Amino acid sequence: MKYAIAFSMTLATLALAGCQRDVVVTPAPAPAVVTVPGPAGATGATGATGSTGSTGDTGNTGVMGNTGNTGSTGATGGTGATGSTGDTGATGQRGKTGDTIVVVPVPAPAPAR
Repeated sequence: MKYAIAFSMTLATLALAGCQRDVVVTPAPAPAVVTVPGPAGATGATGATGSTGSTGDTGNTGVMGNTGNTGSTGATGGTGATGSTGDTGATGQRGKTGDTIVVVPVPAPAPAR
């Protein structure tokens, strides 16, 4: 029983190797007939112009732009015209004549020793 499997495998190999398959020969296909076209015919007449296409849809409104930069400071204005001369003030009362007053300052104290 030890050699039964090995013997069966050998017998099956020899039995299958003894069978010869017949070679199948496929006949070549018949050559295809290619027809060569003749010369081109005369050009046909020009066709009629097609109708105008429809107008496309209006596009969407664009996004609002950014605010612009602040402008520069304007130039200094011109000097104004000279004003009119003012009216003459009221005349004061005539001064009284009298004695002259002289103010004498107090002498500075002597430095301490």
